[in-house]
Amino acid sequence: MLEQFASDNYSGMCPEAIAALLAANQGQAIAYGDDPWTQRAADRFREVFETDCEVFFVFNGTAGNSLALSSLCQSYHSVICHELAHVETDECGAPEFFSNGAKLLLGKGAAGKLTAAAIEEIVLKRGDIHYPKPKVVSLSQPTEVGTLYSLAELAAIRTVADRHGLKMHMDGARFANAIVALGCTPAEMTWQQGIDVLCFGGTKNGLAIGEAVIFFNQALAEDFDYRCKQAGQLASKMRFVSAPLVGVLKDNVWLHHARHANDCAAYLSAQLAQVAGVELLFSTQANGVFVELPTSVIQSLHDKGWHFYTFIGSGGARFMCSWNTTRDRIDALVIDIKDAMLTA
Repeated sequence: MLEQFASDNYSGMCPEAIAALLAANQGQAIAYGDDPWTQRAADRFREVFETDCEVFFVFNGTAGNSLALSSLCQSYHSVICHELAHVETDECGAPEFFSNGAKLLLGKGAAGKLTAAAIEEIVLKRGDIHYPKPKVVSLSQPTEVGTLYSLAELAAIRTVADRHGLKMHMDGARFANAIVALGCTPAEMTWQQGIDVLCFGGTKNGLAIGEAVIFFNQALAEDFDYRCKQAGQLASKMRFVSAPLVGVLKDNVWLHHARHANDCAAYLSAQLAQVAGVELLFSTQANGVFVELPTSVIQSLHDKGWHFYTFIGSGGARFMCSWNTTRDRIDALVIDIKDAMLTA
Protein backbone atom coordinates (compact mmCIF):
# COMPACT_ATOMS: atom_id res chain seq x y z
CA MET A 1 0.00 0.00 0.00
CA LEU A 2 1.20 3.48 -0.81
CA GLU A 3 1.71 5.88 2.08
CA GLN A 4 -1.63 7.10 3.41
CA PHE A 5 -2.97 9.73 5.82
CA ALA A 6 -5.83 7.89 7.50
CA SER A 7 -3.93 7.16 10.71
CA ASP A 8 -0.47 7.08 12.20
CA ASN A 9 -1.37 3.46 12.99
CA TYR A 10 -0.87 2.76 9.27
CA SER A 11 2.88 3.27 9.55
CA GLY A 12 5.29 0.42 10.18
CA MET A 13 7.91 0.06 12.87
CA CYS A 14 10.72 2.59 13.04
CA PRO A 15 14.31 1.27 12.63
CA GLU A 16 15.23 1.94 16.25
CA ALA A 17 12.32 -0.14 17.53
CA ILE A 18 13.15 -2.98 15.14
CA ALA A 19 16.83 -2.96 16.18
CA ALA A 20 15.89 -3.14 19.87
CA LEU A 21 13.41 -5.92 19.19
CA LEU A 22 16.01 -7.97 17.33
CA ALA A 23 18.56 -7.39 20.09
CA ALA A 24 16.06 -8.65 22.67
CA ASN A 25 15.59 -11.80 20.59
CA GLN A 26 19.12 -13.05 21.30
CA GLY A 27 18.95 -16.01 23.64
CA GLN A 28 16.44 -16.51 26.43
CA ALA A 29 15.09 -14.18 29.09
CA ILE A 30 12.91 -14.53 32.17
CA ALA A 31 9.21 -14.33 31.33
CA TYR A 32 6.36 -12.08 32.48
CA GLY A 33 8.35 -8.88 32.75
CA ASP A 34 11.22 -9.99 34.96
CA ASP A 35 13.67 -9.53 32.10
CA PRO A 36 16.37 -6.85 31.79
CA TRP A 37 14.67 -5.14 28.82
CA THR A 38 11.51 -4.44 30.79
CA GLN A 39 13.52 -3.15 33.73
CA ARG A 40 15.55 -0.95 31.41
CA ALA A 41 12.42 0.51 29.82
CA ALA A 42 10.87 1.28 33.23
CA ASP A 43 14.07 2.91 34.45
CA ARG A 44 14.32 4.98 31.29
CA PHE A 45 10.80 6.29 31.85
CA ARG A 46 11.83 7.35 35.36
CA GLU A 47 14.71 9.27 33.85
CA VAL A 48 12.52 10.86 31.16
CA PHE A 49 9.93 12.00 33.70
CA GLU A 50 12.51 12.96 36.33
CA THR A 51 10.69 11.15 39.12
CA ASP A 52 10.17 7.76 40.69
CA CYS A 53 7.04 6.20 39.20
CA GLU A 54 5.41 2.84 38.69
CA VAL A 55 5.51 1.65 35.08
CA PHE A 56 3.45 -1.11 33.48
CA PHE A 57 3.31 -2.30 29.89
CA VAL A 58 0.18 -3.27 27.95
CA PHE A 59 -0.53 -4.18 24.37
CA ASN A 60 -2.68 -1.22 23.35
CA GLY A 61 -4.15 2.12 24.32
CA THR A 62 -7.68 0.89 24.99
CA ALA A 63 -6.37 -1.45 27.66
CA GLY A 64 -4.07 1.22 29.08
CA ASN A 65 -6.79 3.85 29.40
CA SER A 66 -9.46 1.50 30.64
CA LEU A 67 -7.35 -0.26 33.25
CA ALA A 68 -5.85 3.03 34.42
CA LEU A 69 -9.28 4.59 34.90
CA SER A 70 -10.53 1.49 36.69
CA SER A 71 -7.70 1.89 39.20
CA LEU A 72 -8.76 5.47 39.96
CA CYS A 73 -12.41 4.91 40.78
CA GLN A 74 -15.05 2.48 41.98
CA SER A 75 -18.11 1.33 40.07
CA TYR A 76 -20.30 3.97 41.71
CA HIS A 77 -17.98 6.80 40.67
CA SER A 78 -17.86 8.81 37.45
CA VAL A 79 -15.14 10.03 35.09
CA ILE A 80 -15.35 13.55 33.66
CA CYS A 81 -14.09 13.88 30.10
CA HIS A 82 -14.72 15.92 26.98
CA GLU A 83 -17.59 14.77 24.78
CA LEU A 84 -15.05 14.07 22.00
CA ALA A 85 -12.52 12.31 24.24
CA HIS A 86 -11.15 9.04 22.93
CA VAL A 87 -12.31 7.17 26.04
CA GLU A 88 -15.85 8.26 25.16
CA THR A 89 -15.92 7.95 21.38
CA ASP A 90 -13.52 5.12 20.51
CA GLU A 91 -13.11 2.63 23.37
CA CYS A 92 -16.33 0.61 22.81
CA GLY A 93 -17.36 1.07 26.46
CA ALA A 94 -14.12 -0.44 27.77
CA PRO A 95 -13.62 2.15 30.57
CA GLU A 96 -17.09 1.38 31.91
CA PHE A 97 -16.54 -2.36 31.48
CA PHE A 98 -13.22 -2.58 33.32
CA SER A 99 -14.36 -0.24 36.09
CA ASN A 100 -17.48 -2.37 36.58
CA GLY A 101 -19.76 0.46 35.56
CA ALA A 102 -18.19 3.82 36.41
CA LYS A 103 -20.07 6.38 34.33
CA LEU A 104 -18.47 8.82 31.89
CA LEU A 105 -19.81 12.35 32.40
CA LEU A 106 -19.31 14.45 29.28
CA GLY A 107 -18.28 18.09 29.25
CA LYS A 108 -18.09 20.58 26.42
CA GLY A 109 -15.29 22.86 25.37
CA ALA A 110 -14.02 24.54 22.23
CA ALA A 111 -11.44 22.75 20.06
CA GLY A 112 -12.00 19.44 21.79
CA LYS A 113 -10.70 20.67 25.14
CA LEU A 114 -12.34 20.25 28.51
CA THR A 115 -12.26 23.43 30.59
CA ALA A 116 -11.94 23.97 34.31
CA ALA A 117 -15.33 25.70 34.28
CA ALA A 118 -16.98 22.74 32.53
CA ILE A 119 -15.50 20.33 35.07
CA GLU A 120 -16.75 22.37 38.01
CA GLU A 121 -20.19 22.67 36.46
CA ILE A 122 -20.42 18.89 36.19
CA VAL A 123 -19.15 18.35 39.74
CA LEU A 124 -21.63 20.83 41.21
CA LYS A 125 -24.58 19.66 39.12
CA ARG A 126 -25.59 17.05 41.66
CA GLY A 127 -24.19 15.79 44.93
CA ASP A 128 -26.85 13.37 46.08
CA ILE A 129 -26.42 9.65 46.59
CA HIS A 130 -28.57 8.85 43.54
CA TYR A 131 -25.93 10.21 41.14
CA PRO A 132 -22.52 8.67 40.32
CA LYS A 133 -19.97 10.61 42.34
CA PRO A 134 -17.34 12.44 40.20
CA LYS A 135 -13.94 10.99 40.99
CA VAL A 136 -11.66 11.37 37.96
CA VAL A 137 -10.85 13.89 35.23
CA SER A 138 -9.62 12.30 32.00
CA LEU A 139 -7.79 14.44 29.42
CA SER A 140 -6.68 13.50 25.90
CA GLN A 141 -3.36 15.17 25.07
CA PRO A 142 -3.39 15.92 22.16
CA THR A 143 -7.16 15.95 21.81
CA GLU A 144 -9.18 13.99 19.28
CA VAL A 145 -9.15 17.03 17.00
CA GLY A 146 -5.40 17.53 17.19
CA THR A 147 -5.37 20.47 19.60
CA LEU A 148 -3.31 20.82 22.75
CA TYR A 149 -3.91 21.73 26.35
CA SER A 150 -1.41 24.43 27.29
CA LEU A 151 0.41 24.17 30.61
CA ALA A 152 -1.72 27.06 31.86
CA GLU A 153 -4.92 25.19 30.93
CA LEU A 154 -3.65 22.06 32.65
CA ALA A 155 -2.83 24.09 35.75
CA ALA A 156 -6.35 25.56 35.82
CA ILE A 157 -7.85 22.08 35.53
CA ARG A 158 -5.59 20.84 38.31
CA THR A 159 -6.82 23.64 40.56
CA VAL A 160 -10.46 22.68 40.17
CA ALA A 161 -9.60 18.97 40.44
CA ASP A 162 -7.78 19.55 43.71
CA ARG A 163 -10.67 21.63 45.01
CA HIS A 164 -13.07 18.74 44.49
CA GLY A 165 -10.73 15.84 45.27
CA LEU A 166 -10.61 14.51 41.72
CA LYS A 167 -7.89 12.25 40.38
CA MET A 168 -6.36 13.09 37.00
CA HIS A 169 -5.74 10.74 34.07
CA MET A 170 -4.05 11.66 30.81
CA ASP A 171 -4.59 9.73 27.59
CA GLY A 172 -1.27 10.26 25.84
CA ALA A 173 -1.66 8.14 22.72
CA ARG A 174 0.27 10.90 20.93
CA PHE A 175 2.05 12.22 24.01
CA ALA A 176 5.33 12.63 22.12
CA ASN A 177 3.68 14.95 19.59
CA ALA A 178 2.33 17.11 22.41
CA ILE A 179 5.72 17.36 24.10
CA VAL A 180 7.58 18.57 21.03
CA ALA A 181 4.76 20.92 20.04
CA LEU A 182 4.67 22.66 23.41
CA GLY A 183 8.42 22.57 23.93
CA CYS A 184 8.08 21.48 27.55
CA THR A 185 9.47 18.55 29.48
CA PRO A 186 7.47 15.38 30.17
CA ALA A 187 7.54 16.24 33.86
CA GLU A 188 6.11 19.70 33.25
CA MET A 189 3.14 18.26 31.38
CA THR A 190 2.33 15.44 33.77
CA TRP A 191 3.04 15.02 37.46
CA GLN A 192 3.94 18.67 37.91
CA GLN A 193 0.40 19.43 36.70
CA GLY A 194 -1.15 16.92 39.07
CA ILE A 195 -1.54 14.05 36.60
CA ASP A 196 -1.85 10.85 38.63
CA VAL A 197 -1.51 8.39 35.76
CA LEU A 198 -0.44 8.72 32.13
CA CYS A 199 -1.03 6.30 29.28
CA PHE A 200 2.09 6.78 27.13
CA GLY A 201 1.53 5.88 23.49
CA GLY A 202 4.02 3.88 21.48
CA THR A 203 2.14 2.40 18.53
CA LYS A 204 1.44 5.80 16.98
CA ASN A 205 5.13 6.73 17.17
CA GLY A 206 6.96 3.87 15.51
CA LEU A 207 6.11 0.75 17.52
CA ALA A 208 4.13 -2.29 16.40
CA ILE A 209 2.51 -2.82 19.80
CA GLY A 210 3.07 -1.55 23.30
CA GLU A 211 1.95 1.29 25.53
CA ALA A 212 3.18 2.25 28.98
CA VAL A 213 0.89 3.01 31.91
CA ILE A 214 2.81 5.31 34.22
CA PHE A 215 1.61 6.00 37.76
CA PHE A 216 3.06 9.15 39.28
CA ASN A 217 0.79 8.61 42.28
CA GLN A 218 2.27 5.25 43.18
CA ALA A 219 -0.38 4.44 45.79
CA LEU A 220 -2.91 4.16 42.98
CA ALA A 221 -0.84 1.46 41.28
CA GLU A 222 -1.53 -1.08 44.01
CA ASP A 223 -2.45 -4.42 42.41
CA PHE A 224 -2.38 -2.90 38.92
CA ASP A 225 -0.33 -5.88 37.78
CA TYR A 226 -3.28 -8.08 38.75
CA ARG A 227 -5.61 -5.90 36.68
CA CYS A 228 -3.30 -6.37 33.69
CA LYS A 229 -3.20 -10.12 34.17
CA GLN A 230 -6.97 -10.43 34.54
CA ALA A 231 -7.52 -8.32 31.42
CA GLY A 232 -5.19 -10.44 29.30
CA GLN A 233 -2.56 -7.70 29.14
CA LEU A 234 0.33 -9.48 30.86
CA ALA A 235 2.66 -10.54 28.06
CA SER A 236 4.48 -13.78 28.80
CA LYS A 237 7.37 -12.69 26.56
CA MET A 238 7.25 -9.14 27.89
CA ARG A 239 10.67 -8.21 26.55
CA PHE A 240 9.21 -8.04 23.04
CA VAL A 241 6.76 -5.37 24.22
CA SER A 242 9.22 -3.35 26.31
CA ALA A 243 12.38 -3.61 24.17
CA PRO A 244 11.07 -1.43 21.31
CA LEU A 245 10.29 1.26 23.86
CA VAL A 246 13.90 1.09 25.00
CA GLY A 247 14.90 1.64 21.39
CA VAL A 248 12.81 4.76 20.87
CA LEU A 249 13.45 6.26 24.31
CA LYS A 250 17.21 6.10 23.77
CA ASP A 251 18.75 9.37 22.59
CA ASN A 252 15.24 10.93 22.44
CA VAL A 253 14.37 9.09 19.24
CA TRP A 254 10.69 9.23 20.27
CA LEU A 255 10.83 13.03 20.19
CA HIS A 256 12.68 13.10 16.88
CA HIS A 257 9.99 10.99 15.19
CA ALA A 258 7.18 13.04 16.75
CA ARG A 259 8.78 16.27 15.59
CA HIS A 260 8.96 14.93 12.05
CA ALA A 261 5.27 14.02 12.12
CA ASN A 262 4.34 17.43 13.51
CA ASP A 263 6.45 19.21 10.90
CA CYS A 264 4.79 17.22 8.11
CA ALA A 265 1.35 18.13 9.43
CA ALA A 266 2.31 21.80 9.62
CA TYR A 267 3.50 21.66 6.01
CA LEU A 268 0.32 19.92 4.84
CA SER A 269 -1.83 22.40 6.75
CA ALA A 270 0.00 25.36 5.20
CA GLN A 271 -0.45 23.92 1.70
CA LEU A 272 -4.15 23.23 2.15
CA ALA A 273 -4.75 26.67 3.64
CA GLN A 274 -3.80 28.09 0.24
CA VAL A 275 -6.34 26.02 -1.66
CA ALA A 276 -9.49 28.00 -2.43
CA GLY A 277 -12.54 26.46 -0.82
CA VAL A 278 -10.64 24.32 1.70
CA GLU A 279 -11.30 25.34 5.28
CA LEU A 280 -9.23 24.28 8.29
CA LEU A 281 -11.60 23.07 10.99
CA PHE A 282 -9.06 23.27 13.82
CA SER A 283 -5.64 24.80 14.19
CA THR A 284 -2.87 22.33 13.40
CA GLN A 285 -0.98 21.89 16.66
CA ALA A 286 0.32 18.32 16.51
CA ASN A 287 0.38 15.73 13.71
CA GLY A 288 -3.22 15.89 12.54
CA VAL A 289 -4.81 18.18 9.95
CA PHE A 290 -8.59 18.63 10.00
CA VAL A 291 -10.28 20.27 7.04
CA GLU A 292 -13.72 20.69 5.56
CA LEU A 293 -14.08 19.48 1.97
CA PRO A 294 -17.04 19.18 -0.39
CA THR A 295 -18.44 15.66 -0.41
CA SER A 296 -17.62 15.36 -4.09
CA VAL A 297 -13.96 16.07 -3.34
CA ILE A 298 -13.92 13.48 -0.58
CA GLN A 299 -15.36 10.92 -2.97
CA SER A 300 -12.86 11.87 -5.67
CA LEU A 301 -9.96 11.35 -3.28
CA HIS A 302 -11.31 7.97 -2.23
CA ASP A 303 -11.70 7.00 -5.87
CA LYS A 304 -8.04 7.85 -6.43
CA GLY A 305 -7.01 5.50 -3.63
CA TRP A 306 -6.50 7.92 -0.77
CA HIS A 307 -7.33 6.66 2.72
CA PHE A 308 -8.42 9.11 5.40
CA TYR A 309 -11.11 9.37 8.04
CA THR A 310 -14.29 11.45 7.85
CA PHE A 311 -15.74 10.90 11.33
CA ILE A 312 -15.54 14.62 12.16
CA GLY A 313 -18.93 15.34 10.61
CA SER A 314 -20.38 16.13 7.21
CA GLY A 315 -17.56 17.33 4.98
CA GLY A 316 -14.91 16.94 7.64
CA ALA A 317 -11.70 15.08 6.81
CA ARG A 318 -8.75 14.13 9.01
CA PHE A 319 -5.25 13.68 7.60
CA MET A 320 -2.69 12.20 10.00
CA CYS A 321 1.07 12.35 9.56
CA SER A 322 3.43 9.84 11.10
CA TRP A 323 7.09 9.27 11.90
CA ASN A 324 7.83 8.27 8.29
CA THR A 325 5.52 10.56 6.30
CA THR A 326 7.23 11.89 3.17
CA ARG A 327 6.99 15.30 1.58
CA ASP A 328 6.41 13.74 -1.86
CA ARG A 329 3.19 12.03 -0.74
CA ILE A 330 1.98 15.20 0.93
CA ASP A 331 2.52 17.09 -2.33
CA ALA A 332 0.70 14.36 -4.27
CA LEU A 333 -2.26 14.59 -1.91
CA VAL A 334 -2.41 18.37 -2.19
CA ILE A 335 -2.33 18.17 -6.00
CA ASP A 336 -5.25 15.74 -6.03
CA ILE A 337 -7.22 17.96 -3.64
CA LYS A 338 -6.56 21.00 -5.81
CA ASP A 339 -7.65 19.17 -8.95
CA ALA A 340 -10.82 17.90 -7.27
CA MET A 341 -11.69 21.33 -5.96
CA LEU A 342 -11.64 22.74 -9.51
CA THR A 343 -14.64 20.62 -10.45
CA ALA A 344 -16.43 20.66 -7.08
